[in-house]
Amino acid sequence: MRRLASSLSLTLLLAACSPSAPAPTQQAAQPSPAHVTLGSAQWYAWVDQTLGISDDSGHGPDPGSDEWNQAVQHKLDQEAPQSKPGSPEWQQAVDALLRTRATAER
Repeated sequence: MRRLASSLSLTLLLAACSPSAPAPTQQAAQPSPAHVTLGSAQWYAWVDQTLGISDDSGHGPDPGSDEWNQAVQHKLDQEAPQSKPGSPEWQQAVDALLRTRATAER
């Protein structure tokens, strides 16, 4: 656990120091719904919108599918969780990362 906290702290520090701007297709992180259950339709929609997985017409991989999980991994790039994409641990790490980003952008 201590190792995870150290890794997360280092990742957040590096991300904060990074001069790169969000990709043009990536929308600004929307505030996450306060009481959304990980893996729920609302959670998938929030992650999808935050990372711009689907296009403006709603075309993209089905939320929660292997293809969608890999698209999330790709969008998160170096910050992507190391746990198995789609697993509860992965969802928790993605959620924490995106909530941290949303808070930092305010």
